[in-house]
Amino acid sequence: MSCPRLGLSLLLLAALAWTEDEHGSEDSSHSKKKGPGHGHWSYADKDEWQLEFPFCSGQKQSPINIDTNSTIFSHELQPIVLAGYSLDPSEQLSLMNNGHTVVLQLPGSLTIASGYPQEYRAMQLHLHWGSPEGPGSEHTVDGRRYDGEIHMVYYNPSCGSIKEAMKQPGGLAVLAAFLQVGPEDNMHYQPLLEQLHKVQEEGKETTVAGFNIEGLLPANLGRYYRYSGSLTTPPCYQTVNWTVFNWTVLLSKKQISLLETTLQGDDDTDLQNNFRLTQRLHGRKVLASFQASLSPRKVPLPDGGVAPMTPAPDSATERSMDKVPGTGAGCPPCADSEKQLGFALQTADVLAGLFGALFAVTALAFLIYIHRQRSQNRRPDSHPKPNIIYTAATTDENTV
Repeated sequence: MSCPRLGLSLLLLAALAWTEDEHGSEDSSHSKKKGPGHGHWSYADKDEWQLEFPFCSGQKQSPINIDTNSTIFSHELQPIVLAGYSLDPSEQLSLMNNGHTVVLQLPGSLTIASGYPQEYRAMQLHLHWGSPEGPGSEHTVDGRRYDGEIHMVYYNPSCGSIKEAMKQPGGLAVLAAFLQVGPEDNMHYQPLLEQLHKVQEEGKETTVAGFNIEGLLPANLGRYYRYSGSLTTPPCYQTVNWTVFNWTVLLSKKQISLLETTLQGDDDTDLQNNFRLTQRLHGRKVLASFQASLSPRKVPLPDGGVAPMTPAPDSATERSMDKVPGTGAGCPPCADSEKQLGFALQTADVLAGLFGALFAVTALAFLIYIHRQRSQNRRPDSHPKPNIIYTAATTDENTV
């Protein structure tokens, strides 16, 4: 895919503002004015983003609610394959609190080698979360919001630069995964989370030693949803090929709490609920790399309940999920398991009915046979035959 250069100064300025903000290099002094008309935005005024950033009112905005009943299975969606993600500890990565999230810079050597029609190179990753009162993922599935969400942001190198890529359809790609409370610490996230206290204030920056970045994503990269959307923050460019994985990543309750309570945002307030509400599809299609009827089983909650597939409750006490052994991932964030269970129960009911009917017919036939035999034995001209073994008569040709 080619990316011709565009000489639109307004787009360049907005792109530069987004790049600096998302990459953590923006001047985030507290004296800077916030809100529409001041070149800076916050989640508190997200309903007014379009006043300063017109693309935020477009018809291909993100995030969205993924209605699993409306997704379309596509054979063309191949498993995501990543390359170069196991970084040497000697490589230092920049970690910054930009006032909206915590951003980890990624080297361009990290690529998406397969799963898209073209190669994408890494730019950065950041997180979205809620608060102790409720979950904070950006995307939702069948109306359910998860505890948090990780975004790995990439650009198409054929565009020549990041600023050009973000203006072209498909110029950007984001790998997204839901974060969910699990029974134990996720060691893959420790290198990132243990540094949060060093970037507590907006604008603070530190370094993180290289580690296996791929470990931050689900173990299964073959099951996902794909749709065309936008950046979820201003300037909301509608140029993103989204991949939302079907399996969640489990973190301990303590790790989720670190995200929710450690950082500070605008005006020294707690950086919480840094997610945008879901946007309308406006006719867009959401593809799935898997058949919904073949989804994994429902994973029970530790208290014996079942993970709800309705909008998540506001209480953080209802957010724990069982762990899938050996994967480091939680149950699929979709209602596919609900469908599978319902289908299995319906099948069982049908089979039970068929076997019941067959048994009834067999029993009836047997009873009719017994009745006929008894009726025949009770006839007046019917005499019980002696228990005799008959042999053929012998014929002697010499006998007269």
